[in-house]
Amino acid sequence: MRSLFGIGIIGAIVAAFCCFTPVLVILLGAVGLSALTGYLDYVLFPALGFFILLTIFAVWRHRRRQK
Repeated sequence: MRSLFGIGIIGAIVAAFCCFTPVLVILLGAVGLSALTGYLDYVLFPALGFFILLTIFAVWRHRRRQK
């Protein structure tokens, strides 16, 4: 449970950090891949949703095992 929960939390934090800050835009621009910045939302928002759902699933599974 801890690994599933940890992956969910870390993934959600990384995806949220990249979605709501210009970190990826700056990094992609620095390496010459700034043309990809228009497609970041198509990847990062679903990834954020996936990791949030993974975290919720880990908590739900942990509570179900405790009963």
